[in-house]
Amino acid sequence: MKKDVMILTGAGQIGMAIARRMGYGKKIVIGDKRRENAEAIADTMNKAGFDTVAMEMDLSSRTSIQGLIVEAQKYGEIAMLVNAAGVSPSQASIETILQVDLYGTAVLLEEVGKVIRQGGTSVTISSQSGHRMPALTAEEDEQLATTPCEELLALPLLQSRNIRDTLHAYQLAKRCNVKRVMAEAVRWGERGARINSISPGIIVTPLAIDEFNGPRGDFYKEMFAKCPAGRPGTADEVANVAELLMSDRGAFITGSDFLMDGGATASYFYGPLRPKNG
Repeated sequence: MKKDVMILTGAGQIGMAIARRMGYGKKIVIGDKRRENAEAIADTMNKAGFDTVAMEMDLSSRTSIQGLIVEAQKYGEIAMLVNAAGVSPSQASIETILQVDLYGTAVLLEEVGKVIRQGGTSVTISSQSGHRMPALTAEEDEQLATTPCEELLALPLLQSRNIRDTLHAYQLAKRCNVKRVMAEAVRWGERGARINSISPGIIVTPLAIDEFNGPRGDFYKEMFAKCPAGRPGTADEVANVAELLMSDRGAFITGSDFLMDGGATASYFYGPLRPKNG
């Protein structure tokens, strides 16, 4: 029997939390670069009564993304996309961050946008990092939003000479995610579908723990200690926002980004996290 299908990219805690909130009654196709990660999430969810299947999927490859979509379409129409895949500044090189988080996300949104059914919805997990980077020019923002995917990595602002380190590359990728979602909302709207992004702050996940133990660990620990909330967030709190955006209650919301970081960005600009030379 055919079902509505949810595609989940990135077999992590945030993606699973959203899938558990929104994936009941659907076929959930889980793609991750490490098949064992996808199988672990699929096993957990299947034992909780969901209907999932695991696949290996490389977000940096258009061919791999297309293969995931073809597999998903075997089960029914694609109704939802939860894009939670990506790498962090402590996990990867500048080149890999741009190839996966920036280019790969752009390709995924483009390819799913070709087949999403009427009434379909999507959330992309971006990051607070994109909100702390200084403003780009209007021309640069438009380039990130609308440049054809295969030309994105050739943009001048994405050349190595203009990128300070992996954190800066990550910030650029997440800024691109937000701008790309805005532009895709116009195209998705032609199919009667909606797309939004969420920019979480420090959420306790294995990826965040890598960051806590990485070279910027003290910075991240200080971030949640000095933000107004005074703590890191949880994957289920991200899922609360995703549930609004992907349900009928969010029917008038598309092309938007929701910053949810416990006030860390506010503290960065106007509070105790403000850089000393700011």
